[in-house]
Amino acid sequence: MNSEKITLSLVIPLYNEEENIEPLLHNINNALENYHFEIILVDDFSTDKTVNTIKTLNHPKVKLIELRKNYGQSSALAAGIDNASGEYIVTMDGDLQNDAFDIPTMHQKLLSENWDVVVGIRNNRKDSFLKRLPSKIANFLIRKATKLNIKDHGCALKIFKKNIAKELNLYGEMHRFIGLLAYLNGARVGEINVNHNRRIYGKSKYGLGRTFKVINDILLISFQRNYLQKPLYLLGNLGILFFAIGCIINIYLLIEKILGNDIGDRPLLILGVLLLLVGVQLFTTGIAIDLQMRTYYETQNTRPYKIREITNFEHKGELL
Repeated sequence: MNSEKITLSLVIPLYNEEENIEPLLHNINNALENYHFEIILVDDFSTDKTVNTIKTLNHPKVKLIELRKNYGQSSALAAGIDNASGEYIVTMDGDLQNDAFDIPTMHQKLLSENWDVVVGIRNNRKDSFLKRLPSKIANFLIRKATKLNIKDHGCALKIFKKNIAKELNLYGEMHRFIGLLAYLNGARVGEINVNHNRRIYGKSKYGLGRTFKVINDILLISFQRNYLQKPLYLLGNLGILFFAIGCIINIYLLIEKILGNDIGDRPLLILGVLLLLVGVQLFTTGIAIDLQMRTYYETQNTRPYKIREITNFEHKGELL
């Protein structure tokens, strides 16, 4: 790369996309001919010839990141974002379903309307019903569980200001919520209609099973949003509630005993004692987790992936 400042960094995670690499790079070159950009291809331990194809093409604007094993799309995106140097970071899939010609329009919208993030809304999706259905369910659940009214959280084509993207903590399956994570970090998120193409080569990695993962992830994000820094507020409040109910039950039984009624064989006595113990346990667990979270925030310095090799194709040559 020359010393000219890079405007756009395109971060593209790949897993078994060997047939899509050449047309993908060709489309990007044509779409961004007026930009100074870099293409960061993150290979998530493909089992086909994806890596060999990239190295054979030897594209001058490509930085290839090879992960040591299959970490998943979230960690692949994290690796790419960490190694991006552009003023703005674009994420997109490598299966040719996202249209690179939408990127300039998204960039202009971000600049003109002062958004921190602009996400795509896929027009006339070319996916099968079995792929669209879980996406619709996921988008509905996310809108109901959060205050971010984005129509298409599943669209991979997004553009971020560099500092916003660098602040994201991506791991597990959090790539589905990358726009939401930015929003929870205080980013202003806009949306725009984009094109969507039919997959020609390769196989989709998504299906109905994704819906159940989304439900779990939404619950996790809700916890992180409200209680990650202060888990005592959740567990402590539950502990106080159970303890209070247990106290009320036991006070009632004590009055019954004073009045001469037998309470030794009443299940309510067991419930009252159990609620007292559960309340104390929840409260003390909340304190312990709270202390652990302090340690976590003070010591976290690791990334959720390991890189095998990074290749920069810095020589000058003909673009595809």
